[in-house]
Amino acid sequence: MEHFADRLSAAVRRCGNPVLAGLDPRAASLPGGMLPAAQQHDPRAVAAAFQTFCCEVIDAVSSLVAAVKPQAAFFEQYGPHGMTALAEVIRYARQCGLLVILDGKRNDIGSTAAAYAEAYLGAQTAWGADALTVSPYLGDDSLEPFLAQAQATGSGIFVLVKTSNPGGGVFQDYLGSHGPLYRRVAEHVERMAAGAAGRCGYGSVGAVVGATYPEQLAELRAAMPHTWFLIPGFGAQGGSARDVAAGFDAQGLGAIVNNSRGLIFAYEREPFRSRFGPAGWQAAVEAATREMIDQLAADTPAGKLRTASPQ
Repeated sequence: MEHFADRLSAAVRRCGNPVLAGLDPRAASLPGGMLPAAQQHDPRAVAAAFQTFCCEVIDAVSSLVAAVKPQAAFFEQYGPHGMTALAEVIRYARQCGLLVILDGKRNDIGSTAAAYAEAYLGAQTAWGADALTVSPYLGDDSLEPFLAQAQATGSGIFVLVKTSNPGGGVFQDYLGSHGPLYRRVAEHVERMAAGAAGRCGYGSVGAVVGATYPEQLAELRAAMPHTWFLIPGFGAQGGSARDVAAGFDAQGLGAIVNNSRGLIFAYEREPFRSRFGPAGWQAAVEAATREMIDQLAADTPAGKLRTASPQ
C-alpha cells in the first residue's frame, strides 16, 4: 500500500501547487437559491444543500488542487443528515481523484483512540479519509493508535502543534524548562514522522502549524525536516503567501496551505463579486483558487512546483 506522504507529494507535484481547499459550508453563505430561507432550520434540507454545494466546489477545484479538507463540525451540527452528507462529500472527492484530509481534531486514550482511527483512516474504513487532524494533548499513547492505523492503511495524521487562532498561545506557548510547550509537541511529532517516513523523506505524521505565526513556522520547519505541514490561517484569518513561505522545503514541498472561506465563498467579496455575481459562484471559486496558486508561486518556494508540473 502506497505511503501517505508519498501520495501527497506526488499529488502536489502533479498539480504544481500546495493549495488545500477547505470545505466549511455555512447555511447563511450558500449561493442564492441553494437553500431557501424557509428551510434554513431544517437539518435535512441544510445537509442536502451542503452536500450539493461541497460537491460543486469539488467540481470547480478538482483539476487544480491535490486535496480538500472537509471540516466535520459544519456537518455534525445538523445531526445524522449532516453526517450522511459529509460521507457523500468524502466519497465524491475521492471519486474525483482528490486526497481527503478530514478536519475532526479527534483523540482519546486506548481503545477509544483506536476506534476513532479505525473509523476515519483509510479507503476501506467507514469514513474513508486519507488523513485526519488529531489533538496531541492526551499524550503519546493517545497518538500511537492513529499512527498504527495510518501505517496499516496508507493514510496520515496531522497533529496540532502551533495553531492559527489567537488564543492558542495560552497553552501552546507555555514556557517549561525546555522551552514552549509547542516545541515539546513538535519534537515528539518529528520523531514519529522520522520513524514513519516514506520514499519522499516525509512521514505519515504531519503537523498543523498556522500561517498567522510566520516566525514559529520558520522555526518549526527547521526543527521538523520529516514532517509535512498543514498550514491554516491563509486568507480570511490574515495569513499571506509571504507568511507561509518558510513552511516549505527548498523544492517547494513539505507544506499544504489551507484556504476555506476565501475560496468557497469568493463570490461574496471583491473583485469576484463584480466579476461573477452569485450565479457565477463556481467560477469565482475557480478564479480565487487560481489567484491563490499564483500568489504562492510568486512568494514561496512552491513556485518551483509549477515549473516541474506536467501541467
